[in-house]
Amino acid sequence: MATPVHQRASRDDEERSRHAYDHATEGIDAPLAIVDIDAFDANLDDLVRRAKGTPIRLASKSLRCRFLLERALAALGTAGVLAYSLAEALWLREQGVSGDIVVAYPTVDAGAVRALAADDGACEAITIMVDTADHLDLIDRLLGADHPTLRVCLELDVSWRPVPGLHIGPRRSPIHTPEQAAAFARHVAARDGFELVGLMGYEGQIAGVGDAAGNPASSLTVRLMRWRSSAELTERRAAAVRAVREIAELEFVNGGGTGSIETTIADESVTEVAAGSGLIGPTLFDAYRDFRPRPAVLFALPVVRKPAPGIATLFAGGYVSSGAAGRSRLPRPHLPAGLRLLEMEGAGEVQTPVTGAAADDLAIGDKVWLRHAKAGELAERFDVYHVVSGGQREQTVLTYRGEGKNFG
Repeated sequence: MATPVHQRASRDDEERSRHAYDHATEGIDAPLAIVDIDAFDANLDDLVRRAKGTPIRLASKSLRCRFLLERALAALGTAGVLAYSLAEALWLREQGVSGDIVVAYPTVDAGAVRALAADDGACEAITIMVDTADHLDLIDRLLGADHPTLRVCLELDVSWRPVPGLHIGPRRSPIHTPEQAAAFARHVAARDGFELVGLMGYEGQIAGVGDAAGNPASSLTVRLMRWRSSAELTERRAAAVRAVREIAELEFVNGGGTGSIETTIADESVTEVAAGSGLIGPTLFDAYRDFRPRPAVLFALPVVRKPAPGIATLFAGGYVSSGAAGRSRLPRPHLPAGLRLLEMEGAGEVQTPVTGAAADDLAIGDKVWLRHAKAGELAERFDVYHVVSGGQREQTVLTYRGEGKNFG
């Protein structure tokens, strides 16, 4: 059964939200960013419901704010962190963030590797990602052959390759087949200083591709691709897990993302799912048919010019998301409803013109609320998030940037 989709709010609901956000941030100069904590909590509940008892490991890159990470970790149904940097993982542990931490990407950060090896507690709590003997060789060169045992996770490439030469999905690990996974597991087992404790695979071609965007034909094509890819992956990943478990006692098998929870948990070889973006509800998740997170993190820009009828110019706003360049990576005006970016200017470094039915009603100094295309990257633009609920500002919390942290 399809997951219920949160329907687009009515115009009256949108106006009430705009009034509530304006009231909650009255007296705070824009640009500013908020967390609608009621929407965040509702999104968290929805992720846990969709996971149906499978633990959710929280992807920190989609939050980049300790307050939000700790709030989500306190909920039933979540367990552990999927960090994007070893330095970040070490810092989170120092700050007392609960649960074990898996670093989702290989590291060549010499300082962080040495810091990990020097901390027995960190060695027990943090797992690093590997997919080639070269990763292990680098660590041995940095630490010497007699270094403490480090926990490692094998990443399986879970892209779809329906025909020779066609690769659909992220370019991540070189380990694609069960045979390759078993061979690498044997290599890890034969080396001192490493313990293979996990296997991970991120099916970006399923989790990260919306199936309700564009025309009906393209949406149908995406849904077919996701279905075929999921069927192939379920069989191949299960075979890889079986093969690796004959060599190492895996503690966890991690898979998925916000966009693929249902298909990932259907794979019985998976013991936990990764998710994070679904807590925030960025615009890229508007293109999914079976679920839609509520917008939980928004930012406001002030109107600084009225250059022509039907146009209002906002200060700053060029918060473009990573990925393949295109309009989908631009922020999107959200409130008041009926605004859009100009085709020729988009979102600019120092000014962002918007047009539409609501533009003439905007006055100099008014706030326009926008949504970012991706989840965690907005935190790289703001030192603080203002936590709001029901038209009131409850508190102001620091982002990673506000804590003076930038993990690349």
